[in-house]
Amino acid sequence: MNARTLVLLALLGPLAAAELPVRQAVLYKHGIGYLERAGRLGPGESARLEFKAAEMDDVLKSLTVRDRSGQPIRGIRYDSSEPLEVRLAEFPFKIEPGAPLSGLLDALRGAWVDLNVGGQTLRGAIVSGRRTAAGPQQPERELVVLLLENGELRTVDLSSVAGMQLRDAGLQQRLKEYLARVDESRSAEKRSVYIDAPAEGARDLTVSYVIPMPAWKSSYRLLLAESGGSIEGWAIVDNTTGEDWNGVRLSVMSGRPVSFVSRLYEPKYVTRPGAELPEDRAQAPTLHEGVVGGLLRDAQALSAEARDRAPALRMNVAGAPPPAAPRAELSTLAETAAAQELGELFEYSFPTPVTIRKGESAMLPFVQQKIQARKLLIYSDRSSAHPLNAVELVNDTGKTLDGGPVTVYDGGAYGGEALMETLKASDKRLISYAVDLGTRITTKLGARRDFVREVHFRRGVLISRQALQETLTYTVRNADQKPKTLLIEHPVRPGYELTKLKPVETTASAYRFELKLPPGAAAELPVEEERVTETTYSVANVTPDLLATFVQNKALSDSARKQLESIVELKRRIADVDSAIKQNAQEFDNLSRDQQRLRQNIESLNRVSGQQDLVQQYARQLAEREARLAQLRDQEAGLRQKKAALESELNALIEKIEF
Repeated sequence: MNARTLVLLALLGPLAAAELPVRQAVLYKHGIGYLERAGRLGPGESARLEFKAAEMDDVLKSLTVRDRSGQPIRGIRYDSSEPLEVRLAEFPFKIEPGAPLSGLLDALRGAWVDLNVGGQTLRGAIVSGRRTAAGPQQPERELVVLLLENGELRTVDLSSVAGMQLRDAGLQQRLKEYLARVDESRSAEKRSVYIDAPAEGARDLTVSYVIPMPAWKSSYRLLLAESGGSIEGWAIVDNTTGEDWNGVRLSVMSGRPVSFVSRLYEPKYVTRPGAELPEDRAQAPTLHEGVVGGLLRDAQALSAEARDRAPALRMNVAGAPPPAAPRAELSTLAETAAAQELGELFEYSFPTPVTIRKGESAMLPFVQQKIQARKLLIYSDRSSAHPLNAVELVNDTGKTLDGGPVTVYDGGAYGGEALMETLKASDKRLISYAVDLGTRITTKLGARRDFVREVHFRRGVLISRQALQETLTYTVRNADQKPKTLLIEHPVRPGYELTKLKPVETTASAYRFELKLPPGAAAELPVEEERVTETTYSVANVTPDLLATFVQNKALSDSARKQLESIVELKRRIADVDSAIKQNAQEFDNLSRDQQRLRQNIESLNRVSGQQDLVQQYARQLAEREARLAQLRDQEAGLRQKKAALESELNALIEKIEF
């Protein structure tokens, strides 16, 4: 930047902005941070808040400004999202990069300026500004031509000017605005929001807003003991705001409020239709998953043998016992966060203000206290032969424990790791942290049984409910010489219900059964389920044999069995009549065919002489068959009449029976 440019910046004056540092921060789990700033604005000062361009939508959606003096806020201004060229186009002058001072003055022709030349003030209106060289070997000079107050035109060498002041306050303000916009454009990701104070009196402002921020993370240490456990939780927070947090009141919030992005920062333009007269348009061209049955050796003998060897194993080479292994303990904390419910959310507020530099992260303790914990095993993966070491946590801390990883220390040693979902106060959760190789489990699906559970009859419809029973047996072997408690998770299957066992608890997808395992012993847990299906029959269309199977069912009462037997009897009588009708019809057809044959024989014999005796014999047979046909016709009519009567009786019985 050359001397003349420095003169110009001195002419424009400082672009001062009051600071409003971050005083409070609240971090959420869904990628949003609530920040609160506070500070004092002097008379006529402006507070400038700088944001990333991607944060502006949330800022514009959530920004609030409070004046502790009670004076009203008249407005807030902020950088437009338009390109720099568009934002500078409204100014009556343009300052190109590297442009000389004379070029700017030439663009301000007509403006009145005060020039400090040799300690004297020279006042005049700018006529022009230019650059010139006295000769080929001479350096270039910058000149400005002024129209003095007395009417004299004077050329002034800008190298002799020590200072310059624009007389027009409005024009000087426009220059300030121009340079401020250029300064803001140096970072394409930065946008400024300005809060102006009136010229009279100072103001104490508090500004709050939400912006996108990394979700705070929680991690836990769980120390297990015979009487329960202790839990220690740490909140991991990241400062990505681009500025230091010094003595900030920090809170982390458990819960997930609804949040979304609304495009408020980008200008919204509405496309308007064009309108013109038809004759003004030109003509356009036309386009056309271990042994479970037993151990190889007796477990008690193995245990005794191990005890006999134990003293020798516990001694080192020098005969002295080895040093004790380090034991895990809780951290030494000055204090943890204060906890409280806020509506549907839960807040942890750290009592001491924190300092986190920009680009740094911090771990802050938010909980450390006793918690109800019970060690057990849990088996839910049937593809594995081993259950998992687990802990049943009952949140009696009175606080919400946000979800996160848990490092488990069992008996003072590292035991494994687990993941825990958010655990509300008084709620219970199981977490598993290691595979128990001392317990082996197999499963076997037992035989199925399918039987009729219920039979109902109403309005000619027979409804049968069949039950399909299945038994899955879990066989468990505890190879360790200590008792254990095992929870078996059995999946809930749609349409199936438990028939004998009752689970200790049920989840959305599984039943949980608790099994006590003595040391070195085996146990079985048979889980029996059944699925009931329903079949509907129209009694008028089923056979007597099918109905007879229902009559024999033990699910029927004596009254229902007698009623159903009467229907079976009628249907069998009807079936017998049907059989007689079929036999009658078959005999009728056979006789009709014999008659046809006899007529043909008689006709043939009548054309041969000497066959009259044979013709007479065939005629007698024909007459006998005709009489039998007439008899069969009468029998068929009687049978059909009998069938109709039986069917009428059956229908009346069907309509009357109900059980």
